[in-house]
Amino acid sequence: MSAAPIVYLNGSYLPLEEACVPVLDRGFLLGDGVYEVIPVYGRRAFRLDQHLLRLAHSLAAVRIPDPLSRDDWSQVIAEVIARNAGEDQSVYLQVTRGVAAKRDHAFPELIEPTVFLMSSVLHTPAGEVLEQGVAAVLCEDIRWARCDIKAITLLANVLLRQDAIDAGAAEAILVRDGEAVEGAASNLFAVEAGRLVTPPKGPRLLPGVTRDLILELAAEHGVATAEEPISVDRLKAADEIWLSSSTREIMPVIRLDGQAVSGGRPGDVWRQVHGLYQDYKAALRRGGPTATG
Repeated sequence: MSAAPIVYLNGSYLPLEEACVPVLDRGFLLGDGVYEVIPVYGRRAFRLDQHLLRLAHSLAAVRIPDPLSRDDWSQVIAEVIARNAGEDQSVYLQVTRGVAAKRDHAFPELIEPTVFLMSSVLHTPAGEVLEQGVAAVLCEDIRWARCDIKAITLLANVLLRQDAIDAGAAEAILVRDGEAVEGAASNLFAVEAGRLVTPPKGPRLLPGVTRDLILELAAEHGVATAEEPISVDRLKAADEIWLSSSTREIMPVIRLDGQAVSGGRPGDVWRQVHGLYQDYKAALRRGGPTATG
């Protein structure tokens, strides 16, 4: 029998089944909190600096004081990785505003944030899934106006993702004011005549750490890149469509709303950039230059 996962909760490391949060925690009652998901390859955290910068942005945006310093965050994350099995892991961390004396929308005074981290085995897409690609559907974006905050209030994303699953697809690509902005749990890319395009950062989408690395790797290896709005018509006419996230990495879309994309197979530009991404991961596992960011 495998050992029970060890988690971090408010300064203590303990087995997952022993970790409890009071029911008056504002994360439980109001969804008042933010989170991060950090992939780990060869027990080395992927782009840790960038993940912690995004966490700091989310905390500041919702006005929760950052409960740990940059060094303390790194230490706690490293300890959670060390205490759990698996060379490749997925670290989930969550910070809520904390436990208040009563349920009230207004910020309570003199409240300490709740800090929780756990790790699980990282399951990246299987090779046959990547070779086959996935289907996606277009859905109207019903989320709030601050999608750049990685908030734990994910009900709209849950409903949209389930709509995609009910339609036989892997992901919903969200449309707002005629533009495709991102997936329900992923960033969006399109390839047009060899040029890689992704919607620009802003309140409509989450600034993905994997998204940024894809742009860096593509540009470094001669693939033209741009951050531009992508209309629905433009997306439908694209040569290739990709989705990216910490766990999906770079997923090729081969059907959109039932219509074939890239001839119904992953495209050549995807194959090139996917290979570069795998090389980056391999260097991280070896402790090479990418290991520090």
